[in-house]
Amino acid sequence: MAPYESDRTAGAEGLPDEADDVRAGRRKAARYVVPVAVVGVAAATIGLVPALADSGDPSLPKITAEQLIEKIAKSDVQQLSGTVKVSTDLGLPSLGGLESGMLSGVTKGSGGSSADPQSKLMELASGTHTVRVAADGPDKAKVSVLENAAEYSIIHNGNDVWAYDSKSNEVYHSTAPAAEKGQEKAPKDVPTTPKQLADEALKSVDDTTSVTVDGTAQVAGRDAYKLLIKPKQSGSTVGAITVAVDAKTGVPLKFTLVPTSGGAAVVDAGFTQVAFAKPAASTFDFTPPKGAKVTEGKDSKGSQDLKGSKDSKAPESAPSRGDLGKGLDGLKTVGKGWSTIAEFDTGGQGMPSGSSSQGGNVSGFLNSLGDHVKGKFGSGTVFSTRLVNALITDDGKVYAGAVTKDALVKAANAAH
Repeated sequence: MAPYESDRTAGAEGLPDEADDVRAGRRKAARYVVPVAVVGVAAATIGLVPALADSGDPSLPKITAEQLIEKIAKSDVQQLSGTVKVSTDLGLPSLGGLESGMLSGVTKGSGGSSADPQSKLMELASGTHTVRVAADGPDKAKVSVLENAAEYSIIHNGNDVWAYDSKSNEVYHSTAPAAEKGQEKAPKDVPTTPKQLADEALKSVDDTTSVTVDGTAQVAGRDAYKLLIKPKQSGSTVGAITVAVDAKTGVPLKFTLVPTSGGAAVVDAGFTQVAFAKPAASTFDFTPPKGAKVTEGKDSKGSQDLKGSKDSKAPESAPSRGDLGKGLDGLKTVGKGWSTIAEFDTGGQGMPSGSSSQGGNVSGFLNSLGDHVKGKFGSGTVFSTRLVNALITDDGKVYAGAVTKDALVKAANAAH
């Protein structure tokens, strides 16, 4: 059978207009969700192979993959509250205090506030976390990451976005324009939800992927269908993605990504409790605690002292997202779908590999974290996680993607 997008072109009923709403308005969510970025690289394009759901427990009416995708797209839940368990296991090397120190440094480097959401939520990229979420329409949302004897919260209420780190007693404040008519109705400021992860995986369709309905399940006490997404291509590190979709509302309740190497899921985010009712209005109220340090974001209406604040100042200038692309010569992608590889030139000498006499102790340390490889491109080092791998050659070329080490070496050889 032809891919879903081809069916739509041929005149069959395709994704409803609501699908465009689902794909629009990710401006803030995209900044906050590290796992989403990982999934987005792997699932750049998705094709659909319809299948009927197997009978299971609970017993639900049969549904095709296309119908289930449409159910997700039509979902218009604007009010909810619940608890999400997020587990991420990229298989990064254990560096002890170095890893936490790096994260802390990144946090402090972004505007000088430990409460800045753009860096604080990077901590969700590893380990298991409990997250409480609540939403009431497009302009009211709250997410709280629960830690040992501490809590980190982001509150979006109208034009104001507040973030509070109870451990450091720091507050970050910025402003965001209220949602306009026609924008995405789903809460877009709540990071790491199964829905956001599922939306990223279903952004586009083609024939690189098999998508089927794989039975049913119960998640957070609710009946759900299981949507199974698997790459048809070889060379990808993505084994399969499973999305548990609420049978009644169409809201994704759980998102699981397992690698081809097997073992624990790389990303597993699911509700353990959820209710589709209007949260109390007080849920989205926030006043900086007495004595808290308040940092104003650059998109706010200037720096000012806020009630309850003891120390308020404008942040130091921080590099914009566009600065990350500076120094990359000829950024391009090779391959298609799950086998897509990003290729660019750092313009530098690269990282000295084991074959190089340069680098000294630094070279030895870097090689302990990666695998030395050779090919037509010369020499280089592959740095690996359970999902995303990167080859950095001695002459400064970089090849990265959710693909195997062999796929990276093959791409580097083809480029030479």
